[in-house]
Amino acid sequence: MNIGRLVKKAQKGNDKAYLELFQKYEADIYRMAYVYVKNKNDALDVVQEVAYQSFKNISTLNKPEYFKTWLMKITINCSLTVINKNKKVVQLIPQFEVHTGAEVEDIATSLSLRELMDTLHEDEKSVILLKYYNDRTLKEISDILEIPLGTAKSILYRALNKLRQNLKEVENYGESF
Repeated sequence: MNIGRLVKKAQKGNDKAYLELFQKYEADIYRMAYVYVKNKNDALDVVQEVAYQSFKNISTLNKPEYFKTWLMKITINCSLTVINKNKKVVQLIPQFEVHTGAEVEDIATSLSLRELMDTLHEDEKSVILLKYYNDRTLKEISDILEIPLGTAKSILYRALNKLRQNLKEVENYGESF
């Protein structure tokens, strides 16, 4: 069935239509959440919160054709809420890692894409993920994040430059051994 028609039915209180819509995008929501929160349990919590928030607020969606975009915006906001909540948690028993010299292998290969992404600010990470992970256009990204198109472009290019710079630093560091 057409997404627009399902959204309109869901907005009129049709729970079955909403469930069909949500299930269609549930895997996308989970993937996006997981990239942000970096663990299965928190990602599942985000999916649950997105289900609740989107169900509760579906009547506020003005353009049914942007349902997925709207869901992704909710997903990003819920993910950032979880990240901020987790930052406030204080570890009672700090875990110490003991490094021996033998563990210092090739630093360049041990630095993963996730670690590179962690060097970015949240707005930069959002733009990169939406652009390259969700194949969104800059216009769609500006709509999802509710920022001007020029700002989305600036953030994208700034983030790409940061990633390139961090990758160069890691490669140069690896060569010094």
